[in-house]
Amino acid sequence: MAGGFDRLRCRRGVSWSNSVFQRLPGRAACVTISAVDVRAYNRAAWDRAVQDGSEWTIPVGPEVTAAARRGEWQILLTPTRPAPRRWFPADLRGVDVLCLASGGGQQGPILAAAGANVTVFDNSPRQLAQDRCVAERDALSLVTVEGDMADLSVLADASFDLIVHPVSNLFVPDVRPVWRECYRVLRRGGSLISGFVNPVAYIFDLFKADEEGVLEVRHAIPYSDLESLSEAERRRLLDQGHPLEFGHSLEDQIGGQLDAGFVLVGFYEDRWPDHPLDRYIATFIVTRALKPR
Repeated sequence: MAGGFDRLRCRRGVSWSNSVFQRLPGRAACVTISAVDVRAYNRAAWDRAVQDGSEWTIPVGPEVTAAARRGEWQILLTPTRPAPRRWFPADLRGVDVLCLASGGGQQGPILAAAGANVTVFDNSPRQLAQDRCVAERDALSLVTVEGDMADLSVLADASFDLIVHPVSNLFVPDVRPVWRECYRVLRRGGSLISGFVNPVAYIFDLFKADEEGVLEVRHAIPYSDLESLSEAERRRLLDQGHPLEFGHSLEDQIGGQLDAGFVLVGFYEDRWPDHPLDRYIATFIVTRALKPR
């Protein structure tokens, strides 16, 4: 799943040694805000996450796709709670599905095995390779496309019936273009199923929450790893290669879908079982939105 949420659970992330930012041996990375190409940085970070075996990069097994072929399937867009089957067409055969920012060999192969015509779109070449690996292993047909979730210009207008978008828009600085592009590529009557982080997760000091279990209010929303942290904290993240994250407001997450033209028809929440904040409030949201006929 390209929509990883490792850092909200534990800042273990990925180690960094990539040409996007050159480092001198034995010296900390020195990267200014203006020097950061967020898409390139996060692409390399997620490629490294595949190499390091992040749980959101591990493809489903052949038993999962075999069950999907029998009509027995479910997909996760958030950590633990599957998306309701009633949100999907009863018969996926011939349905054109875009798995947006959804590489990793998880959602796409399941939906392809269930009969959908699947396109997996992701920023990470190695995440997309996981989908192709499953497709080859299990004789599935799917298409992979590398690109920016906020720019789907390689995809034609009105070319999909369904978009599945797991938690991943925390990795782009501006989420509203994502919703506008989703609206454009969906057909009339099509649906968008999206997972995202409740912005309340970003108001707290993430280092203290992850390392000490302490919830200390610190940040305003919208949040940005590039602008909300101190210089030392930002260097620490960049040096360790964590994907850069952005905490979008609900006005941008939900209002952005409405402003793009969608009608919201479904909503649920999910939690990390062991995150300190989730003892008090769900930190993940999933919405279902329709493009009017």
